[in-house]
Amino acid sequence: MEKRSNHEYYKKMKLNIHEIKELIPHRDPFLFIDTCEIIIPGEHGRSQKTFSEDEYFFKGHFPGSPIVPGVIIVEAMAQTAGVVVSYKLREFKDKSVLFMSVNKAKFRKPILPNEDVLFEVKFINRVRDVYKFWGSCFKGDTKVSEAEFSAMITYK
Repeated sequence: MEKRSNHEYYKKMKLNIHEIKELIPHRDPFLFIDTCEIIIPGEHGRSQKTFSEDEYFFKGHFPGSPIVPGVIIVEAMAQTAGVVVSYKLREFKDKSVLFMSVNKAKFRKPILPNEDVLFEVKFINRVRDVYKFWGSCFKGDTKVSEAEFSAMITYK
């Protein structure tokens, strides 16, 4: 157990692909995280992905010199935040997380086939049902990209 700043105690949760699929609607070929660690539900989490050389986007981005497209990297960060928020709101079964905006995106180094990457997201703020997060992507200890993004939670 770890201590939170508001003196609540919580336990980190590491979710596998099946548990992730219970929280967000994304499926192959558009699910870009393999595992997700919930550090603080609704606020902070990390996910992992190894982009195999067989990923569909490598055929065209770029032939002979494949790299993971930036839009996929940002989507993986957003999916991580979606899992982090959905985990906190898991008692609400009929909800959707809808990507709304991306700002301040930076891409410092390419991600190549078969590289293992870590996505980390941190809650910035919430206005009604719109959540804003900061996301970072790492290869080992090296930050390769970052972005600020927001999503809306809708209930059916």
